[in-house]
Amino acid sequence: MAGIKDEYRFFCSQPRAMRTLLLTNMAYAFAIPVIELFIGAYIIRKSDDVSLVMVYQLAQGSGIPVTFILNGYLLRIMPIGWLYAAGMIISGLDMAVMMLLPQLEMAGIALIGFIMGLSYGFFWANRVSLALTSTRDTNRNYYYGLESFFFTVASIIMPLLAGYLIAATQKLGWLGGNINGAYRILTGLVILLTLTASSIAIRGKFKNPPSARFIYFKFHRLWNKLLAMAALKGVAQGFIIAAPVMLIMKLVGSEGSVGSFQSAGALLSAGMLYILGRKTSSRHRNAIFTAGLGLFVIGAVVNMLLFNAAGAIVFVACMVFSRPLLDLAYFPIQLGVIECVASKERRNQFAYIFSHEVGIYVGRLFGCMLFILVARFINEDAALRYVLLAVAVVQFASILVARSIQKDQEWCEVSGGEPIVPQQLKEPAEL
Repeated sequence: MAGIKDEYRFFCSQPRAMRTLLLTNMAYAFAIPVIELFIGAYIIRKSDDVSLVMVYQLAQGSGIPVTFILNGYLLRIMPIGWLYAAGMIISGLDMAVMMLLPQLEMAGIALIGFIMGLSYGFFWANRVSLALTSTRDTNRNYYYGLESFFFTVASIIMPLLAGYLIAATQKLGWLGGNINGAYRILTGLVILLTLTASSIAIRGKFKNPPSARFIYFKFHRLWNKLLAMAALKGVAQGFIIAAPVMLIMKLVGSEGSVGSFQSAGALLSAGMLYILGRKTSSRHRNAIFTAGLGLFVIGAVVNMLLFNAAGAIVFVACMVFSRPLLDLAYFPIQLGVIECVASKERRNQFAYIFSHEVGIYVGRLFGCMLFILVARFINEDAALRYVLLAVAVVQFASILVARSIQKDQEWCEVSGGEPIVPQQLKEPAEL
């Protein structure tokens, strides 16, 4: 109990804006596992076509950069907390619309995915902006460690409950044995959680970023390296979210299995993530990033060699650890580079947030299209077995980019949590 009180006091010692943002994300964290896991499972159940999950992911990815542009202009006239809340609310309503469709065809799935992308665009654009202004380099490992802890705990509880509800509806005759009824209950829960998170965000006293130009085409070489890292991250992003659902539904069996495996793995990683966030510093980020990438490759190799229920379970277990480790290391690196390059080029920080999303989208477009083409013109097994491994190996190249970024950041050291002023920076020729 004394240890818990110490951790609570440490949390209360953080800036108010950071605490409010963490509470907002904690509430929304319980909605995200349902949206990510069970929309994919619902598409497979209704359409019996695994490749349509990637169509959904591609459409979703296409909607995100569109909203980033819109968000950049809306920030000039609307509070950032309201835009952040709008993204969360739209995601719940979009899930409700999908459950009301009588049939799932490619056009409908693409439209639903695009609207979900719009919601994620508002969510991610403003989430990164708020994290950038609410934290400093000295407390970002703690911030992302605690946030990852929230998301991991949610990914333990929600998939288990949702999977049990769907399985019990089918096997025990709950709701008259109507599985669609179980999905509608989950949708109602998601809407309730998004409204709760939105109310916290709206009450937060967040400052909007300065109103300025945010679309540029030429950047400092350090930012170009981060864009390369973002593209590599994007190639794997859709797979990290969708592949566990597709593999379990195809090789293991049902939504109940999806929830059970996700929850069991997340239980093991929750405490580890909090400790890493609390005890590590910026010098440990490359090691954490390498560990996350290594787990992704190991899971993909085992899945390729076995390609059965056991292989799917190993892959999901690796993903449960890999994804939060990658986020814990990647996001602080991203924010540090934004601060560094923005001070050098004297540009609005949102310009880099938007540019980063474009880099993510380019990679995501390549990864999703590769999966869809292989699934359609060869077969789904080849896509799930070999493309997954190819994507893992390609993303492993991010290690080299991350190390190069770390070396280049030496000219933009952070002192006391604040970037040094532009005139103190070395000239580009010295970098």
